[in-house]
Amino acid sequence: MDFLLLFKALIMGIVEGITEFFPISSTGHLILVGDLINFDDGKDKVFEVVIQLGAILAVCWEYRHKLTEVITGLPRDPAAQKFALNILIGFLPAAIIGFLFIKTIKFYLFNAVAVASAFIIGGLIILWVESRPQAPRVHRVEDMTWRDALNVGLAQVLALIPGTSRSGATIMGGMLFGLDRRVATEFSFFLAIPIMFAATAYDVLKHWSLFSAADIPLFSVGFVSAFIAAFFTVRGLLHFVAHHTFAVFAWYRLLFGGLILLTWKMGWVSWAA
Repeated sequence: MDFLLLFKALIMGIVEGITEFFPISSTGHLILVGDLINFDDGKDKVFEVVIQLGAILAVCWEYRHKLTEVITGLPRDPAAQKFALNILIGFLPAAIIGFLFIKTIKFYLFNAVAVASAFIIGGLIILWVESRPQAPRVHRVEDMTWRDALNVGLAQVLALIPGTSRSGATIMGGMLFGLDRRVATEFSFFLAIPIMFAATAYDVLKHWSLFSAADIPLFSVGFVSAFIAAFFTVRGLLHFVAHHTFAVFAWYRLLFGGLILLTWKMGWVSWAA
């Protein structure tokens, strides 16, 4: 096995695990980092499916008690039924729009310049949202209405643009529509579960012919590193939002996006993705 390729898989897994739940865009970072380290062994699309699965399973593990409670309570518990319905409502807008237009989006927007531009625009939006007077009316995920879930789901549609950030779109959308910062963050985690499982299932079926037993070491390294990185990221982010705003992520987006555009404009880095 190519140890350099395994090291690249480790890097990509860590990048996915960290960036999937921070409001800084995992897709954007995977495109840019993959391009920078030349991770293009011909199976990069399948590899992304594997590491995304690792990241979302970390959320399932962190919230295993809540998820078990909801699943077992669906037949008779109104609270569990309401929670599941909210997740379904929040999931549908991005699922429908993504199914209809993802090929067009990938063709036109999966490139370094578009990603960097989305980084900058997203950073400005985060600063704007955080600068507004905060008067949240929803302080628990369980208190969200179906309209709250729909509003967050509509905001999640923006995340189909690479560089926007799924978590960033849902968290900022939730805060704009009256969710407490921690509630918006937690609902973003829960909403990631169906959307990422659906995306994973779609990509597995689409690229099934590319899977090979010879790639198990590569996939295993990426999967495990993504799981571990995502596990600590989820825990760290919940602790962070209890005491801080998201402004630091906005400034990161502005600086990182600006750096990508600068290196592209000056020709210092050949961004081929």
